Amino acid sequence: MAEIINLRQKRKAQARASRAAEAADNRVKFGLTKAAKKEASVKIAQDQRRLDQLKLAKKKETE
Repeated sequence: MAEIINLRQKRKAQARASRAAEAADNRVKFGLTKAAKKEASVKIAQDQRRLDQLKLAKKKETE
């Protein structure tokens, strides 16, 4: 015979699992501390300045 299940409990468990998965995604997206965010932005700015320094200057054409 088939196993008897309570549909209400099944729906609640499914909703709980869905919320837990969404929470895990949000922890990854927004889980950085303020110091870590600042450190990352400083590193990005340094990298951008470094790239700008390495770019070849465009020569002005004289007519």
